[in-house]
Amino acid sequence: MPLHVSPAPAPALRSVLAALGSPTTVREAHTPALRSVQGSLSPELPLPVHVLDRIVPNEAAPRTRLAGWRFLIRSGEHSVAAADTMLTADGWTFSHFFEGPYIVSTELAVRQAEATTAHYQPRLLSVPELYMFTLWLHHDTEADAGGGALAPTDVLVPLAPAPPGITAHRPHRVADLLPVMTLRVAPVPLPDLAEPSGLLGSPA
Repeated sequence: MPLHVSPAPAPALRSVLAALGSPTTVREAHTPALRSVQGSLSPELPLPVHVLDRIVPNEAAPRTRLAGWRFLIRSGEHSVAAADTMLTADGWTFSHFFEGPYIVSTELAVRQAEATTAHYQPRLLSVPELYMFTLWLHHDTEADAGGGALAPTDVLVPLAPAPPGITAHRPHRVADLLPVMTLRVAPVPLPDLAEPSGLLGSPA
């Protein structure tokens, strides 16, 4: 397998297992698919979730911050939900369960990456400015999964639904996709509000 999945922090995994073992937590989750499962559930494919808070034009290696770890919750051969964890003053703790298109899209992007010959460390990257989520394939497989910057040679795979003008599940090198992302958030020039001559207030 060309993907080198980093182990999640043990307290993060324990917090998800505890949540799955709590009937109250599962029952109160806004995840009908999770509540309807009759068999066993298991957290798999832990991925660190990084956030790119601001897209800066011409930035060679944009910095990201670690926001949490995400686990896909599997029932048999299928993922039915995901669980997010977050770092608090007391350490890693369970945040919430959720379901939706990003779960299926994440699985598809991971399978696509596994079918390649390149070796990567998989991560998730959120880009709030574009309401965009991507599978981040980091070139340094030995790196600390919780740190680092976007390297120009890293690969981003936009997950579905992707923002307008960006195709989901099409891999892009960071050096190629970052200029496109920059254009998507570029401010729109304000119209010239100067009063045209010969209109309102024209001298008699």
